[in-house]
Amino acid sequence: MLIDSFGRTVDYIRISVTNRCNFRCQYCMPDTPEDFFDAEEDIPLAQLLELVKVAIDEGVKKIRITGGEPMIRKDLDWFIAQIYLYNPEIDIALTTNGFYLRHFAKSLKEAGLKRINVSLDSLKPERVALISKKNVLPQILEGIDLALSVGLIVKLNMVPLKGVNEDEIPDLIAFAQSKKVTIRFIEFMENSHAKEGATGLRQKEILERVAERFSYKKIEKEFFGPATLYELEGGGKFGIIAPHNDDFCESCNRVRISSDGKIIPCLYFEDAVDAKEAMEKGDREGIRRALLQAVTNKPEKNEWREEDNKTSGRAFYQTGG
Repeated sequence: MLIDSFGRTVDYIRISVTNRCNFRCQYCMPDTPEDFFDAEEDIPLAQLLELVKVAIDEGVKKIRITGGEPMIRKDLDWFIAQIYLYNPEIDIALTTNGFYLRHFAKSLKEAGLKRINVSLDSLKPERVALISKKNVLPQILEGIDLALSVGLIVKLNMVPLKGVNEDEIPDLIAFAQSKKVTIRFIEFMENSHAKEGATGLRQKEILERVAERFSYKKIEKEFFGPATLYELEGGGKFGIIAPHNDDFCESCNRVRISSDGKIIPCLYFEDAVDAKEAMEKGDREGIRRALLQAVTNKPEKNEWREEDNKTSGRAFYQTGG
């Protein structure tokens, strides 16, 4: 069992299988050239699998696969299938921009994937193109429908940006209701790789937008999750992830693995433990030591101190942020 210095049990890892992405979203890496990344820099999935096995042996129960865009990686269904074969009880989830879902939803479900989070920042094609620099809304919507049809549990994620898509918060709630899925609104996370001048809505502002059309009440917080959940009058739920608050840090149960082999104790904390060499050598004890060190290094709270005007220097495509 992995227990950090503050008594929190760490049983959840998020694995970024690649830095690469086919979108260039305003809140992530809008100015990164399309040919910036080298596929050969990604840790081979077979090596990542050894880390996953060590983590499962140490008590990890949930694995989320992220990126970049994880479905860019070849043999992703093989990777998921190997995790499932090693321990069918592991909760395997994936976060995606949704573009490739129409091609891979069925094979990923058959491999053992249970849940999927899809980014959906607008229901207007021109706005999706503005935010992501790609005209891709029809493909995303098709992917969501296909994921639901094959039996995947789907959640939607939206990052509300001021002057861009904030007025669509009620529309996206209505869309989620129509699909019988939960939507979560994520506060924009300031980082040096995002579009200059991008500004997000805070939790209070998001709730004000929701109240323009819906009545809601706060419900019990999602167990060991970062989202504060709300129940809508007439059915359905939505959540808000507010990283500018640190109230969920006390129950944080996760560490992150970057696609270059670093174990990151906290999304908004610059510390990391390099496990690449141990993974390359297939050194399970070395991987275990790196994992234990990262858990030991896990901070009590994130470093998002608004009064210090903190901005992350680590790109979120590196950590599945």
